[in-house]
Amino acid sequence: MAGNKLVLEGKTSIISFFCGLGVLLIPFLTTVAPHIDWVLEYLTGSNGKIASVVYLTVINGFLLLIYKGPLYKVAVRACFLGFAFGCGIIISCADTTWTHFGWYMCSLAFFHYSEYLVTAIINPRSLTLDSFLLNHSFEYTIAAASSWIEFIVEKLLFPDGKQMTWLSVLGLGMVICGEFLRKMAMFTAGSNFNHIVQNEKSQSHILVTGGVYAFFRHPSYVGWFYWSIGTQVMLCNPICILGYTLASWRFFRERIEEEEISLIHFFGDDYIEYKRRVPSGLPFIRGIRMAP
Repeated sequence: MAGNKLVLEGKTSIISFFCGLGVLLIPFLTTVAPHIDWVLEYLTGSNGKIASVVYLTVINGFLLLIYKGPLYKVAVRACFLGFAFGCGIIISCADTTWTHFGWYMCSLAFFHYSEYLVTAIINPRSLTLDSFLLNHSFEYTIAAASSWIEFIVEKLLFPDGKQMTWLSVLGLGMVICGEFLRKMAMFTAGSNFNHIVQNEKSQSHILVTGGVYAFFRHPSYVGWFYWSIGTQVMLCNPICILGYTLASWRFFRERIEEEEISLIHFFGDDYIEYKRRVPSGLPFIRGIRMAP
């Protein structure tokens, strides 16, 4: 059943993501965009925006005809993320002061879609709509909205402050490295990885200490921590850089303590020894305290 679930939902998500990404082809499907410069102008102009919305509406109608019920719910989410990724590429390539926001859109869309796809590959039994992490928490939604508001307000009031390319490149590097580390952790953990902290040990649950887990006890959290901060460095959002750092640090401190209680219960002395030998990977977070 797990294999069938991967084939159906995983394949559906891939097809739908690329359907959404097809927004990149809009100007090439017209007869009025012969040059690349005009293509970029068309896509970022009012006509391009209208065409993009029409495209998204039509492609979602097409997906609705093909997929029903739960599969459509997967398809519409993957399609939207592909569409957002494509729009991010368009903005990144256009001659506009919103270039760095385009990088951010690509980073955000890729993160959420890849969380679902990788879960479908490594642990299809745990695959749900929540694997997209789009509804991670109310706090996560507020944090994302806050970053958009800060970027727009500061761009209107202090436009030069949003054009520090060196800082945005640094943020992009943090995002790429954080994303890579998180996905490496997911693939290394395999079926042991789950977005939800497990309170009961399954028969297939083993203690993973190899690969990136030889360097950090919680590499997926380390990757996500620096990815989240990197998105705000990329946007040159000073308030959200501080806010994301503090909020993420507090979240992962509590999450790690909760998770390590279960891990000690599952693996006993093996995990205690591993915990003593390998750091958590996050600054000033040691995890659950052990009695001397």
